[in-house]
Amino acid sequence: MNHQAWLAALASELHRHGVDRELAGHVVAEAAAHLHDSGEPPMAVFGNPAAYATDVVRSVGGPAHLPRRTGPGPVRLDVRDVSKRYRRRTVLDRVRLTVRAGEIAAIVGANGSGKSTLLRICAGLASPDSGSVRVHGTFGYCPQDGGTADFLHPDEHFTLVGAGRRLTRAQSRAAGRAQAAVLDWDAATEVQARHLSGGTRQKLNLVLAGLGDPDLLLLDEPYQGFDRGTYLDFWHQVWRWRDAGKAIVVVTHLLNQLDRVDRVLDLTGKADSAGQVDHTGGVDLTGMEANR
Repeated sequence: MNHQAWLAALASELHRHGVDRELAGHVVAEAAAHLHDSGEPPMAVFGNPAAYATDVVRSVGGPAHLPRRTGPGPVRLDVRDVSKRYRRRTVLDRVRLTVRAGEIAAIVGANGSGKSTLLRICAGLASPDSGSVRVHGTFGYCPQDGGTADFLHPDEHFTLVGAGRRLTRAQSRAAGRAQAAVLDWDAATEVQARHLSGGTRQKLNLVLAGLGDPDLLLLDEPYQGFDRGTYLDFWHQVWRWRDAGKAIVVVTHLLNQLDRVDRVLDLTGKADSAGQVDHTGGVDLTGMEANR
């Protein structure tokens, strides 16, 4: 089954389940973007379209029943008028974003719109041409690719990163393996990172980002290469982090559940009926004041 046939079957199954047309469109669009980036056959990535549609339907509304904080906490990330140019091309133009404890901010936009660049600036891995970024508290960063050491096995990664977060070797291994299990991955292996699949390396990156219980998580399309079950596990973990009081910024193509995030920063610069905004703001999807 090719990509188009699989996506058509998914759309049909979502319709059969009574999924709202707009939500179904987001699910199909995100699946299409994921398949385009991975280059893998849809059956290998997501499995049977009927089974994937069922998983999506089950996930809709599930996190709404989790215990929620009464309101947002202190500011964890404050981005003010950040601009960045590469040669003659402006990638970011006076971008603003504020994320508080207990909030998820999604950064969306087309390829090349500056999503990864903005996250790298927030992580201190790149410098803006102008503007400022303030992080209040500790943070973990999950890159879209790279980030692992080829000749270290998972426990060695956990120990190395954990040491920087004041964890003992035993604490690092235990925490890393426990977080890996949430993503349906048994990390108790001595396989070097260079021999792990792309999806498993991304699981390792995501686990490393969460080690040491950081206040802020910066996640750059961390689900690349995940199968359908792990993809849904990832979003459930994000919701759990939010409900535990973490601030999360996640770069994505499109969200299949916009009502499950608190803020959306659209770097395309085009407003739409869902409330997306221009290059300089973030939209609050829970009724709080827009960040401008």
